[in-house]
Amino acid sequence: MDASFDLSDDLILAHRLADAAGRAILPHFRTPDLFADNKEASGFDPVTVADRAAEDAMRALLAEARPDDGIRGEEYDCVAGRSGRHWVLDPIDGTRGFLSGTPTWGVLVAMNRGDAPVLGVIDQPYIGERFWGAEGQALCRGPHGERAIRTRAPRPLGEAILFTTFPEVGSERDRAGFEAVARGVRLVRYGMDCYAYALLAAGQIDLVIEAGLAAYDVQAPIAVIEAAGGIVTDWRGGPAHQGGQVLAAANSDIHAAALARLSSFAD
Repeated sequence: MDASFDLSDDLILAHRLADAAGRAILPHFRTPDLFADNKEASGFDPVTVADRAAEDAMRALLAEARPDDGIRGEEYDCVAGRSGRHWVLDPIDGTRGFLSGTPTWGVLVAMNRGDAPVLGVIDQPYIGERFWGAEGQALCRGPHGERAIRTRAPRPLGEAILFTTFPEVGSERDRAGFEAVARGVRLVRYGMDCYAYALLAAGQIDLVIEAGLAAYDVQAPIAVIEAAGGIVTDWRGGPAHQGGQVLAAANSDIHAAALARLSSFAD
């Protein structure tokens, strides 16, 4: 890797960004009558003052520390940048969970060179857990201290644990693809948002299958999972950096088993 892209300083900055977002968010979590605007004309895609405050805080820190870096966030326009570094930010991944009071939402911070994320942070500030990965090393810090994390070892699909956020997954075709895999696993759980990807990186589960994602939903999880030994692709087995249909797997064996059932439902 080019010396200008040594990641040590970038990872320090990524932690600072997550810290800043958490400080902006926590005063609003589980407060009475928290209001949410709806960003969709049909359906419900909420955004709160906490989402905007967290992204504001991260963008302000980047403007000070890295004014030449690009930024792509959920709530505001992209900044092109000139350095070759691009930060991809989701201030609250799982705003529906945030509104509901569940501690499964998280702050997502990724940095990429072009399309591919080279580092990522998944942070849950309320319960004090943070997962991060870069350069082939993934770690977690939380109630049990700080430790290296690895994805689960291969096992048959019939013994796998599968997560997704919404039972409906996406379109009817997306749902059919998810069900094709779900019928063959041991356990299916719903509603975890980005925390599902953190659990996969930490070796707790085997698969996450989702659809309709944006780049800011998935780039940080990709970096953390890949650093922990896992694999993340689209439903054809190609890159998933821009979102869409996403298959995250603990290892290549379980990925292949799931992809064999999913690929015929790929966009």
